[in-house]
Amino acid sequence: MARIDRIDIIHFEFDVAGLGPNGDGMLGYNPGSQTALQSFVLRIQDTDGTVGEYCPMHSGKHPAVTNQTLPLLKSLIGRDSLAREELYQDYKRRHRHLAGVGYSAIDICLWDLFGKKTGLPIATLLGGYRWRLPAYASTISGDENGGLYAPEAYADFAQHCRELGYKGFKMHCWADGDPQPEIDTIAAVARAVGGKMALMTDPASHIATYADALRIGHACDDHGYYWLEDPLADCGHAPHVHRLLKERVRTPLLLTEHVRGLEAKTPWITDMATDFLRADPEYDLGITGVMKTAALAEAFGMDVELHSSGPAHRHCMAAIRNSNFYELALVHPKMANPLPPIFACGYSDALEAIGPDGCVEVPRGPGLGVTLDEGFLAHAETGRQTLT
Repeated sequence: MARIDRIDIIHFEFDVAGLGPNGDGMLGYNPGSQTALQSFVLRIQDTDGTVGEYCPMHSGKHPAVTNQTLPLLKSLIGRDSLAREELYQDYKRRHRHLAGVGYSAIDICLWDLFGKKTGLPIATLLGGYRWRLPAYASTISGDENGGLYAPEAYADFAQHCRELGYKGFKMHCWADGDPQPEIDTIAAVARAVGGKMALMTDPASHIATYADALRIGHACDDHGYYWLEDPLADCGHAPHVHRLLKERVRTPLLLTEHVRGLEAKTPWITDMATDFLRADPEYDLGITGVMKTAALAEAFGMDVELHSSGPAHRHCMAAIRNSNFYELALVHPKMANPLPPIFACGYSDALEAIGPDGCVEVPRGPGLGVTLDEGFLAHAETGRQTLT
């Protein structure tokens, strides 16, 4: 039995050109700005020399995720590297006060290790269903700086994404809680590409009142939107109000991005408070957690849509029947999406990564099937820890 005998965590920093303070104080498109973001690479080695590794694509930018992961690592030394279900159950309990987010990167790393040990892609180990994933372009939030600054700018960008091959388009609009610009953008994008792409909108929990959420929902109804995601300022935690919204809006609701783990998502189904479930391997206890959520949704005849993008997301979706779109996030017409430039193998979640068939490819190498850029990592490293 192979045991975990070494763990390395390498912290690094990377710059995103064009990312800076927006009008609302949040980060968004700001020409001339440059912002440094952080992430980390986790490497887990077992006694037969196999190494699993993972770099969080979106979650690693949040220091709280790193700080949840670090305390778990020492207790992994000596554990069976293939006992992923045992470890999932153990660390879910250990981290129950923190929703288990810190275990997510560890679980993905262990799946990569297993894939490398067997010589098989994770998608194959999970059962395999498809190798090309229909994708939608998911925008970064609106700005006041000449990027996504008006409904017409979103409409123009949607048309550009359609020309690239995308099958769907989702906007994150302005984070100021005003429903009218959201409603105007829903209409403008539909006029431009309605009937030619699946359209979604995500107010990102900025709508303060149920009445305003209803207005946005009815605008989605009027223009045939595919889903409405996380509209209300409850941060997507309250099933009751979303059941009321679901009863009064025809457009399907997508919730549970901010609800962590299998058991917490279940009441959203039984209370009939959402039409789609959301899951993310970087937040929902890894690949193991996502596949449990996918099976839960399938048992109820529902679909599960994966939040955000990355190689772990692709492998999960490749093995899930009841999922419609890969979210290529967060894109913008005038700046690169704020992801670490960590790959040396051609893997990309840039806007232009879409194929002419509107799909992205699942990596076919062992494990996650990607190679990290050691040159970039050596240059960008800000510190590391090694546990044995």
